[in-house]
Amino acid sequence: MTDGAGDRAADGGGLIDLHTHAISPRLPDLAVHSPGYRWPSVEQLDETNARILLGGTPYRAVDERCWSAARRLKDMDADGVEVQVVSPTPVTFCHDAPADGAAVLAAAQNEFLAELTGGQPDRLKALGAVPLQDPEQAIKELQRCVQQLGFLGVEIGTRVGDLELGDEELDPFFDAAADLGALVFVHPADVTLDPRLARLGIPFGAGMPSETGIAAAGLLVSGALARRRPGIKLCLAHGGGTLPWLLPRLDKGERIKDADVSAERLPSTLAAQLYSDSLTYDVNSLLLAVDRYGPEHVLLGTDYPFAAREEPTGAVLMAPDDHLSDQLKAAIGRDNARALMEGS
Repeated sequence: MTDGAGDRAADGGGLIDLHTHAISPRLPDLAVHSPGYRWPSVEQLDETNARILLGGTPYRAVDERCWSAARRLKDMDADGVEVQVVSPTPVTFCHDAPADGAAVLAAAQNEFLAELTGGQPDRLKALGAVPLQDPEQAIKELQRCVQQLGFLGVEIGTRVGDLELGDEELDPFFDAAADLGALVFVHPADVTLDPRLARLGIPFGAGMPSETGIAAAGLLVSGALARRRPGIKLCLAHGGGTLPWLLPRLDKGERIKDADVSAERLPSTLAAQLYSDSLTYDVNSLLLAVDRYGPEHVLLGTDYPFAAREEPTGAVLMAPDDHLSDQLKAAIGRDNARALMEGS
């Protein structure tokens, strides 16, 4: 076990990792349903290795950690992880695809996630997929995920084609999520980033956090949080990306637009309604997220099993006590997630 992980597991305080991904080695052939779109597919090379294709072009190598519950549990035990929450791999969001094909893909992924997590429901939880470009179909799949499959909620992207997260067309979906007590995990997809970022070689380092920060900033200034039903559990990946740093500037921007804007409508105030994971790779960035969202609204996330994965699990929580108190480490490492899951 990694340093500290054994002690956490031994004292019953195993970690809860909110941010992990999986993908089925047998995605449906969506080109048959909706030709002309760059649908994701998986080519299994052997029992333990595969590759994701995008429109038939190789996109990423993956291995059994993406589909084997036994392998995941072995890694969890080694890292002192009590529970993993498993989400779809973001390239499969396809929120800009033909809705009928996206619905087929989401349903297939949810069946796979139910199978992956069903054998060890105390150790593996799921966040499902939805065809968010069709809010009516997305609500039906969300309801199926929560009410029939027993998922905690769903994972979505930072944009839905040309729609932003605060768009009124998406209000019924977010209202349904609030009614169900479902967690909605917001994660960027690299395939939707500005091509300039790839040319500069920074899609991961700058593009992904910027995309999340911009999407969340737009949500906060859109009026959506006041318009929609209260109680939505909306969690941003990667510490919320650039959002924690942006909030004071967003506040200033709102005051420029309206000198009489109330404190309750400022983005920094509204941000306290959001959650984020801890995947910042840096304790000072983590502390900024804690300051912006609140100490009860930040949860451990690692991006297992991909190259972006925090290693060892909970590394950012191993900072000296004068940076992170034992109470805050416990809150981020397990207690906040446990409270969120019990309320789902």
